[in-house]
Amino acid sequence: MKVAVFSAVRYDREFLDAANAASGHQLDFFDVPLGAQSLALAAGHEVVCILPNDAADADTLAALAAGGCRLLALRSTGFNNVDLQAAARAAIKVVRVSAYSPYSVAEHAVALLLALDRKIPRAYNRVRDGNFSLDGLMGFDLHGKTVAVVGTGRIGRAFARIMVGFGCEVIGYDTHPVPDFETLGGRYAALAEIGARADVVSLHCPLTPDNHHIINAESLGRLKRGALLINTSRGGLVDTEAVIAALKSGHLGGLGIDVYEQEAALFFHDLSGTIITDDLFERLLTFPNVIVTGHQAFFTREAITTICATTIASIDDFEAGNPLANEIPIPPTVPTGV
Repeated sequence: MKVAVFSAVRYDREFLDAANAASGHQLDFFDVPLGAQSLALAAGHEVVCILPNDAADADTLAALAAGGCRLLALRSTGFNNVDLQAAARAAIKVVRVSAYSPYSVAEHAVALLLALDRKIPRAYNRVRDGNFSLDGLMGFDLHGKTVAVVGTGRIGRAFARIMVGFGCEVIGYDTHPVPDFETLGGRYAALAEIGARADVVSLHCPLTPDNHHIINAESLGRLKRGALLINTSRGGLVDTEAVIAALKSGHLGGLGIDVYEQEAALFFHDLSGTIITDDLFERLLTFPNVIVTGHQAFFTREAITTICATTIASIDDFEAGNPLANEIPIPPTVPTGV
């Protein structure tokens, strides 16, 4: 099948080509994101392969269908950028990578937490400048602290398991509790208890209309003063303006994020020679107790291998007319066959 791969970089080509070696699909790589300016590149391709920051709104999907696209394959777990109702109207099936290495994201969340707590970036820069003073670098023991895990899916549970290993008390919140979380040593708690007791809050949930800005002025106000917030899930879970206000007041003790709600214009691009005009993002970078990475939590060899293999397998099944194990179900309210 002819596959248009958008937002493709060197490692996409390497790992997708390796996964495709036995399948023989025609993979056409484009380094630009899918959007209004690049739609013409997708013409004539039966499959379009994208990332979470590529556009997949109603207009885009209608144009893809007109160009012959019948399958939209996401090289990701999240799909909040896809208008599923529009995909159904356009008769485009949508697949994703429902599971890859949960350890990649969980371990990155731990890395952000440790770097934030122990001031690793500041310490590193000081030593490189010959400054070995310890003033301003004091952290706290994670052992014995209360860590809240919001979202207890595979990644959330992997993170929780690591925190249990550190000797933390792990409490969790999820609209769909799973017994495995309690088996590994966690305990479910109400949001009020999480706010009052958690020294660390780590987000591990998908972005949905119901939890957009779940971290807002109100929920931040309920947090224990000095708590650290970690987000390796989706940027839209966090109200950036509210977080900045909480950082300025000193109520929020620190922030470690790998995602940002307006990241589409920033992440996965080299902007080192340009002026970044996102004032909120630039404001975040001025705080000494904020660490930002550019959506790299998933980025391990094991995870990328699985992502690419799963994507090619979905295309294989689609071509063969087999059931799509990783198809995203259409919400019940979507009118099909319209």
